[in-house]
Amino acid sequence: MKRPRLKAVEALPRYRLRLTFVDDKVRELDFAPLWQESPGLAPLQLAEVFAEASLIEGEGWAVVWPSADIQIGADTLWLDAQAQNAPDENTRIFAQWRARNHLSLAQAAEALGLTTRTISAFGTGARPVPRYIALACIGWEAEHRREAA
Repeated sequence: MKRPRLKAVEALPRYRLRLTFVDDKVRELDFAPLWQESPGLAPLQLAEVFAEASLIEGEGWAVVWPSADIQIGADTLWLDAQAQNAPDENTRIFAQWRARNHLSLAQAAEALGLTTRTISAFGTGARPVPRYIALACIGWEAEHRREAA
């Protein structure tokens, strides 16, 4: 799958989404941890609003909540789902780093001095994320927090 695109979305109990991508991969995403990171998602904490999750007919590039005027891109949802469902700590650190910082493949590759192909392989699970890459992600974030302060 080149760029994540959704085939279907289903709101589940306890503020979870079941995401079905066009490559037929299914991921569940728990929104509770996302509310702390993204205060703009607060309207989704109302069960009746969260249950409105849908796709724009014929597209699949975003999940929308019409009454809250919120939409989240399929690529962002894919990254968040990858982070939450990572098989090991290094992959989880890497995926959360990309999702938290909204980094494209090219931006992540530049930040870590790697190729986009390598970043893609880490993100899809085709290659395991080495510990030194996970540590580099932590260091990159610490450096950027210091620069922002």
